[in-house]
Amino acid sequence: MQRWRGQAQTPADLGRTVVTVGMYDGVHRGHQSLIGTAVGRARALGRPCVLVTFDPHPTEVVRPGSHPAILTSLDRKAELVAGLGVDGMCVLPFTPEFSRLTPEEFAHGVLVEHLHAAMVVVGENFTYGHKAAGNVTTLTQEGRRFGFAVEGVPLAGDASADGEVTISSTYIRACVAAGDMESAARALGRPHRVDGVVVRGDRRGRELGYPTANVECPPFTAIPADGVYAGALVTRDPAGRTLDSRPAAVSVGTNPTFQGSRRTVEAFVLDWSGDLYGEHVGVEFVSRLRPMAAFAGVDELVAAMADDVTRTRAVLGLPPAG
Repeated sequence: MQRWRGQAQTPADLGRTVVTVGMYDGVHRGHQSLIGTAVGRARALGRPCVLVTFDPHPTEVVRPGSHPAILTSLDRKAELVAGLGVDGMCVLPFTPEFSRLTPEEFAHGVLVEHLHAAMVVVGENFTYGHKAAGNVTTLTQEGRRFGFAVEGVPLAGDASADGEVTISSTYIRACVAAGDMESAARALGRPHRVDGVVVRGDRRGRELGYPTANVECPPFTAIPADGVYAGALVTRDPAGRTLDSRPAAVSVGTNPTFQGSRRTVEAFVLDWSGDLYGEHVGVEFVSRLRPMAAFAGVDELVAAMADDVTRTRAVLGLPPAG
């Protein structure tokens, strides 16, 4: 899959395209259905499918300080959409100037002049242009004027205990914030994952017999509620592509037993030893085992950690330690 940033970097030999536009944060099941429709239309027309997304999140530019938690980094998003058959991902810098484009300027400047759209596939609730003045109806009108077809795809839903829930990035962020990783995974179609770099911590886990990878995540990452989770540590190549996945017990929080103040994500990889410092990794969260707790002493903490590992094995369907 080709990937570029900014309209000026659009490949000159792109030809006419089928375009889908959105933040696509999470690339959840609803996104997957929409992208699948776009890819299908592109294959039928014999055109490349291009996904347009934005960086930073438009909310941060329109309402500074209100940046939502991010479910997928750009590298992870690229990996996921490539797996769905997208041929190109165009990342448009969302600046104050860009936010002031009228719907017509966006349609003509981005979709027609740079991406040569033959067809645009978006969600039925899609909005665009200054103050979100454009929608599927106006885009369809612009399409008639500029020569591209438009298809609005209905939103996907998911049955839950509370009835039908519309699958959305906002819903998944709420699940993650509450530590409800099972509901998040149902909506995503896979476990929620945070990406980051392994950095040196206080090495306390190693001293206790449970060496952990201390993962430093980018700002605004959607990190689950404090607690201990069954999950996995994923290694990545320099381009962000997944290489390997190993089961892990994951701690999120401030280490209250030692009066910690900095919130960390630490993964104890089961049945493995090695040096991951400086590596770009992902941490997947399958199920929350317990909330974060302060223990009376080190012995009590170590006993709890041993239980966390045993429960992680059970949740992940692994045999007991030999």
